[in-house]
Amino acid sequence: MIGMTILQPVVALMIWTMIVWAWMYAARIPAMQASKDIDTRNLHGGTGKDLDGVLPDRVQWKAHNYNHLHEQPTVFYAVAIVLAIIGAGDGVPALLAWIYTGLRVIHTIVQVTANKVMVRFVLFAVSSVVLIALIGIAAARVFG
Repeated sequence: MIGMTILQPVVALMIWTMIVWAWMYAARIPAMQASKDIDTRNLHGGTGKDLDGVLPDRVQWKAHNYNHLHEQPTVFYAVAIVLAIIGAGDGVPALLAWIYTGLRVIHTIVQVTANKVMVRFVLFAVSSVVLIALIGIAAARVFG
């Protein structure tokens, strides 16, 4: 269908989010079991953030990134769906969506490995500009 190409990077980012989910638990569960500060059998309540300072930073970086993949990308999903619905999700918008998705994947890799804040910031800023461009395209089509 016309305008639906943009849904490919949307689904790709969804798949990536679930890969990070699995990566997070693959790191977190063994770390929790190995921790002398966590009694997993009697653990009640709390949030993943409660594990900061208890589990190694490298383990928590994956959880932090998983949370990040549920923040700004929700706006990306919405604008991509709008563009697909109005038949404007091919061509430049689809290319921008792939660029956004690629930048978010690179952001993840940086955050869960080296976690260099300035590198992450640049990747986030550039992906934000791409997202703003997509929103601008959607606004021009919806309000134009």
